[in-house]
Amino acid sequence: MRALSLLVTRRPWLVLLLWALLAALSAYPASLAPRHLSANPGELQHAESTRVTALLRERFGEKDTNTALLVTRSVPPLTTPQGRAAYDRFVAGLEGVPGVTRVLRAGAQGAVPTVSPDGAMALTVAQIPLREGATQALARVRAYAAAAESPALNVRVTGGQAIADDFTAFAEGDTKRSEFAALPLTALVLLGVFGALVATGLPLLVGVLSITVAMAGLSSLTHFTEVSTFAQSVITMLGLGAGIDYALLMVNRFREELTRGGDARAAAARTVLTAGRSVLFSGLTVAIAMAALILPPIAFVRSMGLGGVLVVLLTVLASVTALPALLALLGERVNSPRRLRLSWSQSGAASGAWTAFARRVTARPWLAVVLSTLFLLGLALPARDMRTGYAGAWGLTPGVESRDALADVRDLGAGGLLSQFEVILDLGGQRYGPADRARFGQVVADLRALPGVQTVISPFLTPADLAGEAASGGTDALGAVSLLTRRSFSADREWLRVTVIPDRYLRADQIEPFEARLRETLSASGFRFLLGGAPIGEREFSHAITDALPAAVLTVFAATFLLLMVAFRSLLVPLKSILMNTLTVGAAYGVVTLVVQEGFLAGPLGIPGDVGVLDSSLPLLLFAVLFGLSMDYEIFLLSRVQEEVLRGHPNDEAVVLAVGRTARIITSAALIMFIVFCAFIAGRVVANKSIGLGLAVAVALDATLVRLVLVPAFLKLAGRWNWWLPGWLDRLLPRVRVEH
Repeated sequence: MRALSLLVTRRPWLVLLLWALLAALSAYPASLAPRHLSANPGELQHAESTRVTALLRERFGEKDTNTALLVTRSVPPLTTPQGRAAYDRFVAGLEGVPGVTRVLRAGAQGAVPTVSPDGAMALTVAQIPLREGATQALARVRAYAAAAESPALNVRVTGGQAIADDFTAFAEGDTKRSEFAALPLTALVLLGVFGALVATGLPLLVGVLSITVAMAGLSSLTHFTEVSTFAQSVITMLGLGAGIDYALLMVNRFREELTRGGDARAAAARTVLTAGRSVLFSGLTVAIAMAALILPPIAFVRSMGLGGVLVVLLTVLASVTALPALLALLGERVNSPRRLRLSWSQSGAASGAWTAFARRVTARPWLAVVLSTLFLLGLALPARDMRTGYAGAWGLTPGVESRDALADVRDLGAGGLLSQFEVILDLGGQRYGPADRARFGQVVADLRALPGVQTVISPFLTPADLAGEAASGGTDALGAVSLLTRRSFSADREWLRVTVIPDRYLRADQIEPFEARLRETLSASGFRFLLGGAPIGEREFSHAITDALPAAVLTVFAATFLLLMVAFRSLLVPLKSILMNTLTVGAAYGVVTLVVQEGFLAGPLGIPGDVGVLDSSLPLLLFAVLFGLSMDYEIFLLSRVQEEVLRGHPNDEAVVLAVGRTARIITSAALIMFIVFCAFIAGRVVANKSIGLGLAVAVALDATLVRLVLVPAFLKLAGRWNWWLPGWLDRLLPRVRVEH
């Protein structure tokens, strides 16, 4: 650190020139990143649903299994000649849209109702490409639907691709809106903290700089793998939050060093050696926590982890290089021009009010520890009933077209079209023969009889199937049989296919019970089988993430423990830090579960009451971000406690003095974080709103109840054991010193 401090303070113009060049080179790629991000969760390489998709493509010739659902409202209704003629013209035009490979007219789904009883509402299905060109094909479908709008015909589009594309578009919009909303409010808080415009601008500069370069890195990553649209939100949250946190700490220490005499460059160098070390260790803990997102074998989730690690490391780098270089050049001008004459905002001196507060807390440490712990555990209780999964369209707020149109599909009774299960029966290398017909027919009959099944698409037609094919435009029974035979038998007739359509759109927590009934029936059939389709893919994706959570948690715990043990030469301090951060994360889980899943106070926060589940990536993402950010405040406080102990103060007095020195910085940084996170609650994507809510709650609790009540009280109770380390271990560990 000493070499770095000398470099950035003796060659400040060189350091700033390099950062300016990097920012200029990053600006254009960063602007391109959002358009390449995706809300498609992807697929697991060796999962059962992935094998089913591959078999449908390779053995059954299914190329375009992606669908767009178009809900039309007709005036006059389809039951009239005029209404039917207008609808037929609409379908004829839809069939000519580039990228649309097949159109199923209203009524073509047989037992699935696609026309309302009064004929006013109808459902049309358009098949589009599954991967390459899917977004472009959907955009053309939406453009055609918009052009076909008239007083007599209203069209809304939904479906899996429409929902994914809306997620991407609104997540990007939410992020931009959050940045614009958070930055002015953040500037006001910083102005109140520093009382000077120059000092106010520096933390904002660090945040914007790190976000720009990190977004450029994310843009490069999109060329190699699918990148989550939520990676942009992670980068913005951490870049603004952590960047401003670290800059706040550095600027405050620099102002403190200026009051002790010496020139600006010496003060900046001492700032790097003290606050810079704290920033470095704090950033490493956040990066370690974000790296937990790289563990699940899902590119979509890994991209969020890579984005988080990238922006944190860049934020640390900017904080210990670009910022002290600026400070070395600014000197006393960092306090200019003074706009607020608040005594506490004009220097880095200790706060008398917070020092007195710390004395009151440490005077009754048991009371503080017990009451704080019980309160946090109480907030965490709802998390016991947490349900996770893919919320689909219900993960968007009302007013988004794909969500509102899906509600219409549900009202028609056709919601099951988006929850189709694909069953592949394996004949074990033998061609389908007369002896298999009875067994195959019995499987289909058993599946039809299951509760919650609306229809089964197979070669064994029912009167409803025939009526549906006839309604699709004059197809006769023979044509229907031919079509169903082609889709139900592989080209080599060694694989059989059945499509099961539920009687409603299945929410994430409803998939497994339905799947269990299917598997029980299929297991009794005597066929070897594979089960796929969108619900199975969603369930497998969700489980892959949640199954990675224990390993991620243990990895972060172990790495954080080792890092803090080296930094603070203690066994108890890192253990205490992990336990208290876990309490904060648990409380955030509980609040998010209560609001988003159970609907408590969901309305005032603009969260739909029918989401029912938390996004499957939310527990892991919240844990990684919260655990890392909580360590920020932990290291800010503990490093100052250790510094006071090393100066010769007794443990109890060191705790009080440390709180007096850091409380104002911690609470100011937390307020800024709170503003940044709350800005995301105002968005249209429920997952973003959930992340913002969880982080805002956690930061508010962590920077007040945990850091300023629970931690000081615990440090008082532990006394000299806070800094105990076995002699043999002390000799083995590398020696570092963390101060600020």
